Amino acid sequence: MKKRIGIFYGPTGGSTEKVAKLIAKEFNGDADIFPIKEATPKLINNYDLVIFGCSTLGSETWNGDSSKCDWEAFRPEIPKLRLTGKLFAFFGTGDSVTYARNFVDAMGILAKDLLEVGAHVVGQVPTDDYTFTDSEAVIDGKFIGLPIDEDYEPEKTPTRIKNWVDQLKKSI
Repeated sequence: MKKRIGIFYGPTGGSTEKVAKLIAKEFNGDADIFPIKEATPKLINNYDLVIFGCSTLGSETWNGDSSKCDWEAFRPEIPKLRLTGKLFAFFGTGDSVTYARNFVDAMGILAKDLLEVGAHVVGQVPTDDYTFTDSEAVIDGKFIGLPIDEDYEPEKTPTRIKNWVDQLKKSI
């Protein structure tokens, strides 16, 4: 049976949406793509591999006014997700130079939310190809998902996405 792949990203526009579309393209049309602000747990529960993508924003958008962040508005829905038989993967967009001390932190925050409810996570990435100081997305010595820096390393994006999607395909 063919596995259903869903990519959910936020915010819309900018690097995160661009990367979500590039990842979908790498799945050769076998992935559906949605802005997280339009998603519901019922929709997400239809997929076997769920890919969540987010940008790293200031802490005020993740911990303050939820109207500023699509993901903050979605986080209370996480306990409603069906986890059995499902794999989760993450990608995060961020600036590793200006925000070296919290590079792709939002990806780590989101992943930890899912790990706390027992999600099975795939797609971890070694840190050795990245220059940064610290990140909440590093768990057990690896990034919990795929970091993308479209500001300072856009030339690495296509190869990083291809390698990561190949890794995910092996997981399903």
